[in-house]
Amino acid sequence: MKKLAAILLCIPQILRAESTASETINSLFEPIVEVLAKVIFWEPFMGIPIVVIWLVVGAVFFTIRMNFINIRGFKHAIQLVKGDFDNPDDQGEVSHFQALTTALSATVGLGNIAGVAVAVAIGGPGATFWMIVAGLLGMSSKFVECTLGVKYRKIDSNGEVSGGPMYYLNTAFEQKKLPFVGKLVAGLFAILCVGGSFGGGNMFQANQAFSQLEGQFSILEGNGVYFGLILAVLVGAVIIGGIKSIANITEKIVPFMAVLYVGASLFIILMNYDQIFEVFGIIFDSAFAADAAKGGFVGVLIQGFKRAAFSNEAGVGSAAIAHSAVKTNEPVSEGIVALLEPFIDTVVICTMTALVIIITGRHTGYDLEGAQLTSSAFESVISWFPMLLVVAIFLFAFSTMISWSYYGLKAWTYLFGKSKFTEYSYKLIFLLFIVVGSSVSLGAVIDFSDMMILAMAFPNILGLYLMSGEVRADLRDYMSRIKSGAIKKFK
Repeated sequence: MKKLAAILLCIPQILRAESTASETINSLFEPIVEVLAKVIFWEPFMGIPIVVIWLVVGAVFFTIRMNFINIRGFKHAIQLVKGDFDNPDDQGEVSHFQALTTALSATVGLGNIAGVAVAVAIGGPGATFWMIVAGLLGMSSKFVECTLGVKYRKIDSNGEVSGGPMYYLNTAFEQKKLPFVGKLVAGLFAILCVGGSFGGGNMFQANQAFSQLEGQFSILEGNGVYFGLILAVLVGAVIIGGIKSIANITEKIVPFMAVLYVGASLFIILMNYDQIFEVFGIIFDSAFAADAAKGGFVGVLIQGFKRAAFSNEAGVGSAAIAHSAVKTNEPVSEGIVALLEPFIDTVVICTMTALVIIITGRHTGYDLEGAQLTSSAFESVISWFPMLLVVAIFLFAFSTMISWSYYGLKAWTYLFGKSKFTEYSYKLIFLLFIVVGSSVSLGAVIDFSDMMILAMAFPNILGLYLMSGEVRADLRDYMSRIKSGAIKKFK
């Protein structure tokens, strides 16, 4: 820790030439970002980005193939999270609830605040309807990937778990007699995951958290490096302890920040209870009959599906890494727990944001973007509500970083092997990027890293397609044992 502190304290001197460094780094990444953007955001059909088509078509396919597990598995998911079926003798490191909160902490973030505001501002109120639809469908993708994550995880002699798409992608292609392709695809996923952890899961979060705090507290202006140092110490104190330490924090932070944000949103909604049915009517009508200014029906659908896909990460494969650490000998049970994520993230939290914006009339006629629009909606009801939003954004950013550090670490050790050196080298680099993200404008780097997260969906969903028949058979067997009483409650 002393060496880490010494390195972190050197960063203010390193970043004195931040503008030159930022320009240099941006110039190196801009060509790569341009190429990656052309692939991920290629619009082959009706102006819909290929990555959104890939995610949504996959979600529809898995929903049908798993016989609407997103609906029929919901009640059982609640029982599992409550711990009704927890067996203390099962292998793993964390409980069902801790695995869920760890994965949720990585997805519940600025997308729920800023992303929803963008969707409603561009696509109109109807985008909310399609966000909800996409969230419900995404529950099935989460089920499949997290079931496979647990089924093909590796547990070492110390009981430490490693799992996620890297492992089941390998298996998927081995089963097709293509082991070399499996190693290639799994390696590609791991590389994308590491890059995504440094950017979208780290620098972007730190940058936006500081930006929001700076906007509320002028004393912080220009002091991003010091904010980054403090944040790096806080994150470091958690991630040094591994998944158990991360899970212990997220099981406390996630419910608190959800109650804080959803509670403030509900307060605004209930204060305007007489408008609720009217607002839902507007959402439904504009979902199918949007005006041309909003891009018509297709434009609204695209905005809703795009924001949902970017927010809940269903199909990206990241959550499978966290869920792999769960204490269970029944992979399907954790898949069922995981389907709650898109419901909480998109159907509940994103919808709350949209309702606040629409009820307060901020969805039209306001020249504001992202989090500023959401903040304006909160402020229109109670002047100090934006302060609650700042606290929520900081907690969202902090929890996202600690979860993504775990995702990146597992991908890093998959690529470079597991040892004390590889583990601590990754964690040190991750903490350094927090300070960098808080201190400089690295637009191209952050864009590049965000796109790496989305690009994870291409190899991941390909593997899910190949193994969907296996998951369906496992699901049928599990549900039959639940009905027969072969799998008993422990509480």
